[in-house]
Amino acid sequence: MSSLIPAVMVPAFIPSPSQGVWHIFGLPLRAYALCILAGIFVGYWLGRRRWVARGGSAPVLADIMFWAIPFGLVGARIYHVVTDAELYFGDGKHPIDALKIWHGGLGIWGAVGFGALGAWIACRRAKVPFLAVADAMAPGIALAQVFGRFGNYFNQELFGRPTTKPWGLEIAPEHRPPGYADFATFHPTFLYEAIWNLGVVALVILIDRRFKLGHGRAFFLYVAGYTAGRAWIENLRIDTVNHFLGLRLNVWTAIILFVLAVAAFVVSARKRPGQEDIATGPAAGKPADGEKTDPATEPSEAKADADEPAPDEAHDASVADADDSSPASAGPAAEANDKPKVEVKNGSESDGSRD
Repeated sequence: MSSLIPAVMVPAFIPSPSQGVWHIFGLPLRAYALCILAGIFVGYWLGRRRWVARGGSAPVLADIMFWAIPFGLVGARIYHVVTDAELYFGDGKHPIDALKIWHGGLGIWGAVGFGALGAWIACRRAKVPFLAVADAMAPGIALAQVFGRFGNYFNQELFGRPTTKPWGLEIAPEHRPPGYADFATFHPTFLYEAIWNLGVVALVILIDRRFKLGHGRAFFLYVAGYTAGRAWIENLRIDTVNHFLGLRLNVWTAIILFVLAVAAFVVSARKRPGQEDIATGPAAGKPADGEKTDPATEPSEAKADADEPAPDEAHDASVADADDSSPASAGPAAEANDKPKVEVKNGSESDGSRD
């Protein structure tokens, strides 16, 4: 009976994608670009939910992302070209290739650094605290990296050392670096980093929910969590990269940023505990310079003004009080009291005055 059931062949490795580019109406649709766009979308979606949950303005955050995303993409490419200049400049190289972003080559360090610069400029314009925006977007950045790493999978790039593990990644011969032509499967570092980043997303959200991180601490936690994983994953990779003191340049970058992030987290927690108020600036309902304040939005001041009578009202009230104390309004008792008193002194009448 069992012999009638066909055997299911399960490959002992992760197969490479059959293609990474599709042509629609003659235009190339690249999987790498789709992964980057998907990452931007889900990262913004998560960051927007967190920002609005803290009382922030969704349109303001959209304006900030309008600055941050282009800055981040340009910065990511600049970092890659600068740190791997030998790929684009020199004998036999074509500098114009440095502009071909669709072939891959985006440095996360440049993306976060330049993206933060763009966000800072936008926050200054919108008059909202930059670190609060960074805290809201922190897990979204890590989630965007999860999707972005699958672009490396479609491009068959940035993989690790050869391995015979069942989860080894098959790499086509034309994508294998020199010296590795005889190896078929490699460590899927794209998958390792994607899984690690999912853990970073969960870590930041859970810690923030428990301790209400503010003043940049959620962002610092993301940086520390990501760099801790990136350091060991980077050591598995075999792509061409510059080395310094025996370590890959990106490993040193990860170590330095980890130390700085932990230090910034500790200093922030000691000097500025709690969360900042993000309801600041005209976009959050605060009047701009020269703008009149609506009494309905200022209950304390409106109440104080209502309790304090105007000058004319106070004058009328005093006149009314004086009228109420007049003899006509006081009745017979007041009339009796208003009659001049007569004192009898030494047998004569007096009006009460004395010499």
